[in-house]
Amino acid sequence: MRGVYERSCYLVKELIEAPRKRRSDGEASRKAILQEAARLATVEGINGLSIGRLADAVGMSKSGLFAHFGSKEELQLATIETAHALFHELVIEPALVATTALGRLRMLIELFLRHVENKVYPGGCFYVSVGVELGAQKSGPVRDEAVALSAGWMRLVVDTIREAQAEGSIDAAEDAEQLAFDLTGYLLLGNTQFVATQDPAAIDRARHAVEHRLAAATT
Repeated sequence: MRGVYERSCYLVKELIEAPRKRRSDGEASRKAILQEAARLATVEGINGLSIGRLADAVGMSKSGLFAHFGSKEELQLATIETAHALFHELVIEPALVATTALGRLRMLIELFLRHVENKVYPGGCFYVSVGVELGAQKSGPVRDEAVALSAGWMRLVVDTIREAQAEGSIDAAEDAEQLAFDLTGYLLLGNTQFVATQDPAAIDRARHAVEHRLAAATT
């Protein structure tokens, strides 16, 4: 009887744990697929993503990939969400440890440049790549989500500058939106030149330009 009981317990445990393992394996597979999709999107464009193209890139069948994403639009939206989560992890979250708004602003800028320099994506910043590609297109779920990412970054930079002004570390006479525009412009040009030339000097020039502009703005 004891053997029957133990076997019964084992079967129950197996039935409970098997779905968990399948879910875990499925989530890991989906994550790997989306990471590759984000990489491809910075080189071939997010409009170039398709179930077939991505299946070739990750070595899966179309039917296997279709089980994760029912449509091209669903794949695109999930790719944007994945890229946003990684950007938040690499750039935004680490900057939040700074004890001052000016320190947080400097860290946001440095971490942005560092994630480009470290080639997290072969086509440079995902926000920049996809934003440029979709910006001029008609409104739709994918375009609107991509544009919202860039707008969110700008809001964060503007808000951080205003906090620094409230702390007294950035001149209150500075136009926060203009300063954010200037600083972000240096980041975008550094990103574009680095992707085109693979020359680290482009990132260093962006750093120098940022420091020069901040020196003029700080009190």
